[in-house]
Amino acid sequence: MASGKEIRGKIKSVENTKKITKAMEMVAASKMRKAQDRMRAARPYSEKIRNITSNLSQANPEYTHPFMVQQDQSKKVGLIVVTTDKGLCGGLNTNVLRLVTNKLRELEANGSKIEAVAIGNKGLGFLNRIGAKVVAHAVQLGDTPHLDKLIGPVKLLLDAYQDGKLDAVYLSYTKFINTMKQEPVLEQLLPLTADKLAADKNTHTWDYIYEPDANTVIDELLVRYVEALIFQAVAENMASEQSARMVAMKSASDNAGSVIGELKLVYNKTRQAAITKELSEIVAGAAAV
Repeated sequence: MASGKEIRGKIKSVENTKKITKAMEMVAASKMRKAQDRMRAARPYSEKIRNITSNLSQANPEYTHPFMVQQDQSKKVGLIVVTTDKGLCGGLNTNVLRLVTNKLRELEANGSKIEAVAIGNKGLGFLNRIGAKVVAHAVQLGDTPHLDKLIGPVKLLLDAYQDGKLDAVYLSYTKFINTMKQEPVLEQLLPLTADKLAADKNTHTWDYIYEPDANTVIDELLVRYVEALIFQAVAENMASEQSARMVAMKSASDNAGSVIGELKLVYNKTRQAAITKELSEIVAGAAAV
């Protein structure tokens, strides 16, 4: 059995760990509220631009943007992987990277080559470890996503698809459901399908007056639409990250408290055993005299 001094040292160590996890839990809770507000604030914009894009795509059927054309000649596929820059957030990154791994196996089985863009350190490290071709990356985004930092790396895949060098582009991230639940998602970003652009279930369509012309307006709008999808994915992932980290650190703090309670119980038993032994020796010595 460990000595009382060793047990006291373990208790002190676990108490210090609990202080750290408790502080991280409180920081994550504060950041979580801001990240959720930011994510919810971006949702109406994403919904509105999707509605407008859907109406425009139906209002001018004689022109089809390259983002809506199915490519099937290059045998190359783009993949955007959105993860966190830091760890200690439970299985958040593991779940989304498991989806990515399954998709990579499926694409490779079909003979397609992969060109990936990593957003976040964890995804970048994963893609490098498995030997995937990373054409660009964006890391150290901080607590607030900035579109100007995301557009550069992602534009490589968008331009490659527009030039016919990619057959499809997929986007993987973690969707925020609520504080206790985050869902990993892997969806097709390009080509834009009819169900992806579906604004509502109404049968009517809008007619527009274009300035300077329909092609220019639709080109600009579809690019902005795809950028809005990526920004929303990053905002959702950041909200999920802070929620998952808060829950993970709360569990760690609770577990540390349980360990401290068990160690204190062992310490008390050890101390009581030592006292009982000393008393027994004193009584035995007195009886011998």
